[in-house]
Amino acid sequence: MNRRSFIASTAALSLQQALPQAEAAPASMPIIDCHIHLFDPTRPKGVPWPAKTDTVLYKPAYMDRYRKLAVPLGIVGAIEVEASPWFDDNQWVLDLAAKDKMLVGTIGDLEPEKPEFRKQLENLHKNPLFRGIRYGNIWDRDLFAALDKPEFVAGLKMLAEADLVMDSANPDPRLIAALLKASDKVPNLRIVLDHLPRIEKPTDAAALKAYEKDLHELGRRKQVFAKVSGVAKRVNGRVPEDIAPYKETIDEMWDVFGEDRLIYGSDWPNSDLWAEYPVELKIVKAYFATRGQSASEKYFWKNSLAAYKWVHREAAQPKA
Repeated sequence: MNRRSFIASTAALSLQQALPQAEAAPASMPIIDCHIHLFDPTRPKGVPWPAKTDTVLYKPAYMDRYRKLAVPLGIVGAIEVEASPWFDDNQWVLDLAAKDKMLVGTIGDLEPEKPEFRKQLENLHKNPLFRGIRYGNIWDRDLFAALDKPEFVAGLKMLAEADLVMDSANPDPRLIAALLKASDKVPNLRIVLDHLPRIEKPTDAAALKAYEKDLHELGRRKQVFAKVSGVAKRVNGRVPEDIAPYKETIDEMWDVFGEDRLIYGSDWPNSDLWAEYPVELKIVKAYFATRGQSASEKYFWKNSLAAYKWVHREAAQPKA
């Protein structure tokens, strides 16, 4: 190798090694954010979440505030995920969505075991922006126990027959086992697992083995998707912005679910408890840049279209 070739190859290697640390991103592509929350604590009835004591989150979260953060970063669409168990708030969000075409869908809150579920689902589903419900261990619910009720399973079957989705949070080993149980009982139900990077794994060896077995079995179900959301974390009192502290966690999700079933979600504004929006996005952009252009496009929008079948509303939003 001559001196010129050596210098060129060394420079190329140095650049390659530096890319993840330098917020390396694939070529410009549209991004669909599949997890934001909208709420307004100043409404006369208030909100069930966040709490008044939460000085970070307890303020109105509307689309105008979100747009200012997201649009400059290349976000072209978003899916709102329920932040309230109150039935009327399903329509409250749909009314907001009607006024802002950046919203390509909403995930509401219904209780499948209730006698009124079928009628509620039929009425909300008349609006194409209503893409499904969220059910898990939030709002003091227990998905695992609920699946023992025939009326609950019947409700999930109605959801699947309507070609809608069940989102689920917040992840713990019991919820992972519950989602596997749900998939067994309703095999054609599309499921989206939220915030898996935030899970606290069992420290007991037997419990950890059971959790990993359930997660890998869930990963084999082609109708189950997972959001790489809730990624940022504090390490020694600060939130690192390079990918090194997060790589192992996202690698595991990649190994379990593969490049066709990972989805981007910011969890805005709840994500503000850990890091500002650009930081959250920077971390996952850097990671998926190392996986290549095709995998990045799947993560940032193509997989979400398969999972949610969201509605194209603006020219900047990609089509299949």
